[in-house]
Amino acid sequence: MASLAKSLFGEAPAGVCAELLRALLADYPRRDFQVRLWDGTTWGAEREPRFTLVLKHPGVLRAMFLAPSELTLGEAYIRDDFDIEGDIEAAFDFADYLLMQERSPGESFDLRERLQKLPASGHAQAGLHPIQLRGPIHSRDRDRQAVTYHYDLPAEFYALWLDRRMVYSCAYFHTPEEDLDTAQERKLDYICRKLRLRPGERLLDIGCGWGGLIVHAAAHYGAQAVGITLSVPQAEWARQRLRESGLNDRCRVEVSDYRDIDHGRPYDKLVSVGMFEHVSEALLPEYFSRAWNLLRPGGVFLNHGIAYSATYRRRGPSFIDHYVFPDSELVPISASLRAAELNGFEVRDVESLREHYALTVHQWVRRLEAHAEEVRRVTDDTTYRIWRLYMAGAAHRLRSGCLNVYQTLLAKPLHGKSGLPLTREDWYRA
Repeated sequence: MASLAKSLFGEAPAGVCAELLRALLADYPRRDFQVRLWDGTTWGAEREPRFTLVLKHPGVLRAMFLAPSELTLGEAYIRDDFDIEGDIEAAFDFADYLLMQERSPGESFDLRERLQKLPASGHAQAGLHPIQLRGPIHSRDRDRQAVTYHYDLPAEFYALWLDRRMVYSCAYFHTPEEDLDTAQERKLDYICRKLRLRPGERLLDIGCGWGGLIVHAAAHYGAQAVGITLSVPQAEWARQRLRESGLNDRCRVEVSDYRDIDHGRPYDKLVSVGMFEHVSEALLPEYFSRAWNLLRPGGVFLNHGIAYSATYRRRGPSFIDHYVFPDSELVPISASLRAAELNGFEVRDVESLREHYALTVHQWVRRLEAHAEEVRRVTDDTTYRIWRLYMAGAAHRLRSGCLNVYQTLLAKPLHGKSGLPLTREDWYRA
């Protein structure tokens, strides 16, 4: 295997890259990965590296680090300036180190000088163009554009790596080794038990996706369920599932914004799973006000969503905002609980499922990678790379504690009475 030192006497850009890598990684404590240059030169772990960073052309480090951020690294990856072989989730510790380094003005100047010695252009250097949304932020039309961008990919794409019910949210595991289908079914059942659904009760699912929860609630708990989504393809898929399950008399799916729902009389129970992240902090009062008005007195609302740690601070522009979830906004759990209480809800239970979501996304990444060629056929290579990077990054942030996911049970008391039992023991009965 060629050594990186040898490249110092060969092609000039390879020598510059060698110097840069030494400078960037001088204090990095782990040496369990490998770097491979475009000419086959390698550096780092020689046996069983956790991952290999493959630099594909002489200008790649310039593209990545001249103005380093989560966005520039992400764009370099989806342009195929570099690749990650092996455990992509492990590469995020390395990326965090590179982005979080503090340098003196002199060190920063020296780094820029070295980077500018590299070619300014190389493999696939044409810029990518993330979606440009139109209209006021979080207006109904703009929210529809954002949802369509993310969720209107072919259903076949999602089916390649989701479970058989197409549940695109955190599963609920008994063991880390459990299969995804079992863990997702357990999650659906756990939600229904937390809601304490009874036969004939009216349930509204705000952001129902492909309908997995309303199908489960109707089939196993006898609920009269309505699901809403902004995605037409999702609604069509969900309606087909209802027809196939013989549940049309008990369920329906509408394409609707939560701000436009008016079904005449209040619901017994509300649920929202994985939609809350799109609301934004400014609209939390309206979100919880709408939910309050849609729920009967004595009813409960289970709100399930991702939250940032209150101490997390991202540096620079976000890759996710540009290429995955435009206009999404995560807030700490304290912000959403305060907004819910200010609109009259009583907080009855808050449960973190962080480890469960890390396991879920880890399985999604592995399933996506296992079907890489089919994903590229159904969509394209850029989509595959965006989603591989996005989900691997999510798994890393969940494991590190930057991200969390919470299920919050909110009650609408009737004359001060919640109508809830004294204990949660019924939630845990098999």
